[in-house]
Amino acid sequence: MQNIDEIPRNVDVAVIGAGITGLSVAWHLARRHTGSVAVLERTGIGAEASGVQPGGVRQQWSTPVSCDLAKESVAFYLDAADRLDATARPRLDQCGYLFVADTAETLATLEANVALQQGLGIPSRVVTPDEAASLVPGLLAEGMAGASWCAEDGYFDKPQGVVEAFAEAVVRAGVPIVHADVAAIERRGSSWTLALQGGGRVEAGAVVVAAGYGSPAIVSGLGLDLPIHKEARYLFFGVPIEERLLEPLVVASERRFAAKQLADGRVLASDLGADGDPESGRRHWRANVARGIRSLLPQLEFISFDLLVEGFYDVTPDHQPILGTVDGHDGLWLAAGFSGHGFMMAPAVGRRLADAIAGGAVDPSLRELSIGRFGGRTLQHELQIV
Repeated sequence: MQNIDEIPRNVDVAVIGAGITGLSVAWHLARRHTGSVAVLERTGIGAEASGVQPGGVRQQWSTPVSCDLAKESVAFYLDAADRLDATARPRLDQCGYLFVADTAETLATLEANVALQQGLGIPSRVVTPDEAASLVPGLLAEGMAGASWCAEDGYFDKPQGVVEAFAEAVVRAGVPIVHADVAAIERRGSSWTLALQGGGRVEAGAVVVAAGYGSPAIVSGLGLDLPIHKEARYLFFGVPIEERLLEPLVVASERRFAAKQLADGRVLASDLGADGDPESGRRHWRANVARGIRSLLPQLEFISFDLLVEGFYDVTPDHQPILGTVDGHDGLWLAAGFSGHGFMMAPAVGRRLADAIAGGAVDPSLRELSIGRFGGRTLQHELQIV
């Protein structure tokens, strides 16, 4: 990253946040030759929410807008290495996602979600317990009501490599990524002033706030109350093993359990209900992971989960992101509140925001997911969350 003194203090578009979303927006803007763009980041590239996440990419969602964003993003990610001319050559491994239902009620929800997904061209399907066991060798199907499956879902083994590939492409396109902590923003005349911690300012014609759970503080001085809160999530990583024990990613929400084996042999597992202090909660969360393994994936029973990693979600009340413009604040754009799923949707979000900022058509998703939806409208909650 560059020092703030190394860039012009007046740009056409300032993007706040060098996570996967901000970088995607900046890259798509640069491709449209919309004028000067700069990315301002307080910590480091992908250093916060984008830096601690399992790299999953899926199309199984419960709302049309989530499915639409995910479908476009999967298409991008399939050849992301070429699109971004990436040195590390990140690859999307389409190993499949299996969502397990233990009860008839949960299965009915998955069936409704699959009907929606199929109507949008996503090749998911509902499977019987026996079919689930054939898709995931070693899976114990007893007690299951069924599951949903999409073979196109998958993961990046090294998701940080994708973030870095975006950053490399952004810099290669002539967009500086600057180490600067934006304390507040203010509209002055026809432009925006970004006040930096420790002094200094940057002027911009437009601002994109893509700072995750840091976004509310940046816009609070404008009288905006972004309904985003910071929520801790935890992942257990096992020691690397040579034997391949699990290929698809398995999610069993009723058991608060998810697991996946990475390409390097490590098994990733999570207590989806983990909450509170990690020091006092670690033992209980590990015990729940062990119960999930015994009841569902016994082939993992002898894995030692020595490493617990903490990450954070930027969560909204309906578990959907806040995107697009803000009434009364011309030139201000929001892209935050992804509730842990920003990596999966970043390519589509970046493309749609860049199109709108450049003066093109405003995609309906930017209106549907605008901050205005919290002004009394009935919210459409995204239910298929992990």
